[in-house]
This record gives sequence, structure tokens and C-alpha cells, in this order.
Amino acid sequence: MNTPEKNTSQGLEKSIQTDFQKAMSYGDYLRLDKILDSQHRLSDHHDEMLFIIIHQTSELWMKLIIHELSEAITYIRQNDLEPSFKILSRVSRIQQQLIQSWSVLSTLTPSEYLEFRDKLGQSSGFQSYQNRMIEFALGSKNAHTLAVYQHQTELYEKMQEALHKPSIYDAAIHALVARGIPVDDEVLNRDLSKNYELNESVEEAWLKVYRNVDQYWDLYELAEKLVDIGNQQQLWRFNHMSTVERIIGHKQGTGGSSGVTYLKRVLDQHFFPELWSLRTKL
Repeated sequence: MNTPEKNTSQGLEKSIQTDFQKAMSYGDYLRLDKILDSQHRLSDHHDEMLFIIIHQTSELWMKLIIHELSEAITYIRQNDLEPSFKILSRVSRIQQQLIQSWSVLSTLTPSEYLEFRDKLGQSSGFQSYQNRMIEFALGSKNAHTLAVYQHQTELYEKMQEALHKPSIYDAAIHALVARGIPVDDEVLNRDLSKNYELNESVEEAWLKVYRNVDQYWDLYELAEKLVDIGNQQQLWRFNHMSTVERIIGHKQGTGGSSGVTYLKRVLDQHFFPELWSLRTKL
């Protein structure tokens, strides 16, 4: 009697496609030739490949986060909250992937990194426009950060557009108003290019939701989804900071920032401030 192992060793199943002269293959669909040919070390050091792939895969995950957040914002602005919940849960899972990537990069020792750090020139993760777009979409905005993109006209215009778009938190606040919960006009008509600042009327609005969960279940669920992704983003920031400190200590960043000092300062900037402050008042 033939075992499954023996059958497998005798060849492929007859139904498996093997001729791709005129058909699209797995590699064709994913354009693997382009993706896998995009890792070009500037040094001969073995560990530079790790450094490149970690950052490239992180940018792919960030691209997906931006894609998902954009769709979630659309649903929330249409006051159709429920479809956004699955999307935001997915964003949280993607963030966990990004957080775990720092543990892989942390296997790079200071001595190993110094073997190729000078090859990076002035390039730095600070210049990641996708990470900046994610923070804009979460309500953390700073027009001054766009200066590093001025040399790329199309990208600079794209970033300006993202800066002036409503964040997911702006959309959530308007959802509160759509349900008859008052919020100050100064919040509803604020300059969307500015960083969001804590507002007492918004805190009161969310407190009403949390004190009447049965009445406002969908708004409550939305708030908790936002807390989750805001917390994950803070964890990503923390792991970023601790990994940088582990590898280069308090050296200046390759892009000219103060490195760990800058990253620690960013940790003090919370997303969705009223969703955190209300917890003390419940």
C-alpha cells in the first residue's frame, strides 16, 4: 500500500499547473522580480541585508495601514461605523507585526551596525513619509516635518494634501455630533493641518458615550478600537526608541535628529487624548 509520502515523491499531482508561458504565475502576480531585486547593500557586511529588509517590509506594512485607515475614515465620515471595526482590528494586527520587527532588528549589535552605518549617508527613518502619513491620519500633525520632502515635488504635494485631510479622530468626533452629542464649533471647524489638542467638550461627549454604553454601543466600540490602535502606535514608538538606544546609544541620528532624545520626546505625544483622559473621570 502506497503511503502519502511515496505518492508525493513520485511527482506532482496531475492537476497542478506547470506551464506558465501564457499564464500568470505567483511570481508574476506579486512582481517578485522587482521586490526581491530591491535589496542592494552598499557595504560588504552580512548584516546590512537584515537592516534593509526590516525597513523595506515595514514600509510595505505601513502602506497597508494607510490603505486601511483611509477606508475606515470613509466609513466613519458616512456615519456607517460597523464596517470600520473590522478594518481597525486589522490595522491593530498589522501594527503588531511592525512592533515585532524591532525585536528582529535588535539582533544587530552596535559593532555590526558600525560596519555599514556610514554608508547610509543622511538617510534616516525620520524621512519615512508613510510613517508620517499614518501619524497624520491618527491626528498627530506637524507641518514643519514636511521640509524633508521639498526636493520631491509630487511627494511634497501629496504630503501637503495628507496634512490637510481630516484624521480618523476628526471623523469620530463628527460621528458623535451626528448622534446628537454636542461638541464645540471650534473643534468641528478647526484647522485640520494643526495637531489635535485636547478639548473639554470632546471629553464630555466621550464620557457620555462611556456612561451610556447600551445607548451608544457603536460609538463606544469605535472609541475602544481607536484606543487600541493609538496604544499600538505608542508601543511601536517605544520599541523603536529602545532598539535605537540598544544599537547606537545616544548618538545623533543619521538624518541629523538627536536620535534617542528625539524619540523619547515623541513618546509624550498621545493620540486621541480625550479617550485617555476620560478614564480618570469615569
